[in-house]
Amino acid sequence: MFNIGQGIRLRSVTAVAVALLAIAAPIFVAPSAQAAQTLAEVQARVRQLEEEATTAAEGAQEAKVKLASLNRTLAGIQAKKEVQSQSVSALSKSLSAIAIEQYKTGGLSQSLELLFSSNPALYLSAAGSLEAITRKKSVELRKFQAAKQRLTATSLTVNDKLALVQAAQKKLAAQSARATAKLAEAESLLSKLKKEDRERLARLAQQEEDADQASSLAAAKALSGVSGRAGKALQYALKQIGDKYVFGAAGMTYWDCSGLTMRAFQSAGVSLPHSSRAQFGYGKSIKRSDLKPGDLVFFGRPISHVGIYLGGGKMVHAPRSGSRVKVASASSLGRKPYVGARRL
Repeated sequence: MFNIGQGIRLRSVTAVAVALLAIAAPIFVAPSAQAAQTLAEVQARVRQLEEEATTAAEGAQEAKVKLASLNRTLAGIQAKKEVQSQSVSALSKSLSAIAIEQYKTGGLSQSLELLFSSNPALYLSAAGSLEAITRKKSVELRKFQAAKQRLTATSLTVNDKLALVQAAQKKLAAQSARATAKLAEAESLLSKLKKEDRERLARLAQQEEDADQASSLAAAKALSGVSGRAGKALQYALKQIGDKYVFGAAGMTYWDCSGLTMRAFQSAGVSLPHSSRAQFGYGKSIKRSDLKPGDLVFFGRPISHVGIYLGGGKMVHAPRSGSRVKVASASSLGRKPYVGARRL
């Protein structure tokens, strides 16, 4: 069962699926298939499934952030409700004391019958003309009615927030299940390949990751002249080059895209939520032509990926399941288009 909060390590699907556009050897993926597929076609479909899984996982991460916020709000409202309940209880005891006193001095009069009726408003409307209760007692009753009204309103708010919490929980579960299903579909597709084809893809995948690792480390070494929060966040992210991508992970050896950016800017004293979509609401919007190192760059409609701009059209990011933290192009991300940038 996929658990986004614990960042369960998913199996490395991409380790057997890399860019093989030059490969055209036909294979059959299932006995019932009517048409042969090339390794490149299998790779393309697997890559698409991985991107869809990552999008779903970021959607789950957004739902998790919203759920946490709703739970905090709900806890505050419930605490307020408890205080109000105690206030109503105290006022009720005060009114009971008034009733006992009145009974001892003159029996249960019309005013007290109204007092203990189910409609406090009825008492208030008649209180001015009843001589059996003092002005102070009338004020107490008004306080009681106001407190009851506040408690009722708060109780309704609690119910509304509970409904929102339940909706967020359902979205989190649905998005998590979708991410898991997409990777399972990719694994199923790969399992139908011949052993030698899977091994060939695995070797090529490792070669691709090794090449990316070398170029990423070179880019990190060449970085200079970036100071302040942007520089600290970049240096932090670059130190994670080579770490594996895992859904919902936020360090220290496994990351997803928003987990990496969150921790990187945390090291620079900036607090961000663990969600690419939520992070897009922070900082100042920046035009693409004005990008500077340290800016957050976002991809996907809806937003489902984030990286940190490095300069020269590059970014450092945690790409997807089966891949590693690396430096890559900041122009686009597979099927996910560039959608904007924020400066913190």
